[in-house]
Amino acid sequence: MSRWARGLYSALMTLGQPLLRRKLARRGRQEPGYLEAVEERFGRYSQPAETRAELLWVHAVSLGEARTAAMLLKAVRARHPALRLLLTHGTATGREEGRALLGSIGQPGDVQVWQPWDSPVAVQRFYAHFKPRVGLLMETEIWPNLVAHAKASAMPLVLVNGRLSAKSFQQAQRLGPLSLPAYGALSAVYAQTGLEAERFRQLGAPVAGVFGNLKFDATPDARQLAQGQAWRQALPQPVLMFASSREGEEDEFFKQISALAQEQHGQAAMNPVAKKPAMAFKALIVPRHPQRFDDVAALAARHGLRVSRRSQWAGSPADNPAAMQAEVWLGDSLGEMALYYGLADVALLGGSFAPLGGQNLIEAAACGCPVVMGPHTFNFTEAAQMAEAEGAARRVADMAQAVRAGLALLADGAARGEAVAAGLAFAARNRGATARTVEALRAYL
Repeated sequence: MSRWARGLYSALMTLGQPLLRRKLARRGRQEPGYLEAVEERFGRYSQPAETRAELLWVHAVSLGEARTAAMLLKAVRARHPALRLLLTHGTATGREEGRALLGSIGQPGDVQVWQPWDSPVAVQRFYAHFKPRVGLLMETEIWPNLVAHAKASAMPLVLVNGRLSAKSFQQAQRLGPLSLPAYGALSAVYAQTGLEAERFRQLGAPVAGVFGNLKFDATPDARQLAQGQAWRQALPQPVLMFASSREGEEDEFFKQISALAQEQHGQAAMNPVAKKPAMAFKALIVPRHPQRFDDVAALAARHGLRVSRRSQWAGSPADNPAAMQAEVWLGDSLGEMALYYGLADVALLGGSFAPLGGQNLIEAAACGCPVVMGPHTFNFTEAAQMAEAEGAARRVADMAQAVRAGLALLADGAARGEAVAAGLAFAARNRGATARTVEALRAYL
């Protein structure tokens, strides 16, 4: 049954290659990075073929996984400096982050390419060309042909920082004839939590350790954080941030902000010749996906909100009259989350107000920014529960409650101070996954 299921899957993946090309062309119109080296996705490479099996292959599909991989690879390279790296990604932001990583720790012979499309031919070309010595998959990336070929060639393949939400677990169970052989063919799984380890075991995966979440070991950019905090000190109003917002959530956020603006403006807001008074707080929104920056700005404008974009600031927001007049600040830059968390007094957690699973709240806690999250945090179930229990985060039912809870924290300095301290303690207490993972990888490296 499993062989039949993978055969059907392989046929569909092969037939789907023209659709992938069209999808990449569409995405490339907004994010040109998707048009770079497209043939790599189909196993055709400009790099010379490897003659020795010495590459450590790390697959970090997107931006978050690439940042997590960076922490691990810095530690691996410090212990095994002669190892050469092969990085693969699936998204343009992941590839850009991987390029930055190689710019900081790269050595001659390191390679970066796209993840091969999971058709038999593309996967076989990938392995035949690069001959990796061992593979590390970050967090969730289980592709049936990619794993099956590694097993057939006796190449160790380890799932690192393994994460498996209840939704993904149920989906894997439904696709049992296809997914169970893939999980069972892994060499080892290092899970983030005990709950996820048990889910992996039920799928037949060889769980070899529960090491915690590597994201706790990330150190916020000190320069960015200090700059954001300095900017905040110069402002007359507190800042409410919507961090890593997702499509389907921003409209309700702007609806709430617009209602507050209208309430505060009162009659002045209805008088076209009257100057709008400043709101009692600034709303800072940082979309999760950069290709949506323009859409989010337009959405805010449709709600009657004035928008100032980070990319247009000369210096701090306090030095920019347009920023100080706007109700909404749009964080339309990459790699500056520590600056934004330093600038904000409270952050609403994107992805948690629609059934998307929530984004990473660990970075906010490590930056000392209190978090208000919605009901949907299945991507980070245990971290969200711990943060809530320890006072580093508050949970609400919807966006309206989130904005009210955020404003209550803005107005209560003592409560906000307690949340800041709780977040810093929460982040510090859960560090150590990187060291445990590097130690476990000694068996393969």
